[in-house]
Amino acid sequence: MTECAAMSNDSTPSAAPKAERLRVPTGVARSESVIKNSIFIGTVGRAEGVAAAEAFIAAVRAEFPDASHNAWAYRLSAGPQGLIGSSDDGEPGGTAGRPMLAVLEGSGLVQVVAVGTRYFGGTKLGTGGLVRAYGGAVREALLDLPVEELVLHRLARVSVDYGLYGNLQYLLAKQSAIVEDPQFTERVSMVLAVPYDRWDAVARLLSDLTSGSIDLDRCQIGERYGVLAEPAA
Repeated sequence: MTECAAMSNDSTPSAAPKAERLRVPTGVARSESVIKNSIFIGTVGRAEGVAAAEAFIAAVRAEFPDASHNAWAYRLSAGPQGLIGSSDDGEPGGTAGRPMLAVLEGSGLVQVVAVGTRYFGGTKLGTGGLVRAYGGAVREALLDLPVEELVLHRLARVSVDYGLYGNLQYLLAKQSAIVEDPQFTERVSMVLAVPYDRWDAVARLLSDLTSGSIDLDRCQIGERYGVLAEPAA
């Protein structure tokens, strides 16, 4: 018998995302440079969705309301179907937003948004000059941007006897698996967050510990990204 705790109807496992690891910002960074009397300010930070990116852009615009331009770009997810966006905010087409987006894509980061602020200094820079200035502003800001790596975790809800719970917690911790939402009734039910590359090892562990009663694949309820826990000693 598979010892999976009761699942809701909307908890069908999803197809595994291609990326098992993501790099995302954990703060905000800014650069400033002067090119032919124009001031360029690059501001980069994290946005987990379009609404968050728009809020970030609006906040920077509010900080520099008298700027000549506040061009922007974001890269929220990667791959051919990645969620991206950019705007030149009045600069000649393709000279601000797209160069900034290219820098974000080259960084490998996701859930990242950038705003390139310009105070015009009276001298036109030309297409190439603008591309270099806006791209450079973001590139310089990225040098100071704090980042972290997120690892794909598969989630499963299982239940075990009380006699197994303590030892199971320790063995799971050695695999960097996290026990969440334990519920103590006739048995102990819990959600397991298991790093994607350790799923098979944890599945074997649970099967061995319960004499084959737990089939982890059948207990899966979803996936999410999170920081990898340090394995127990």
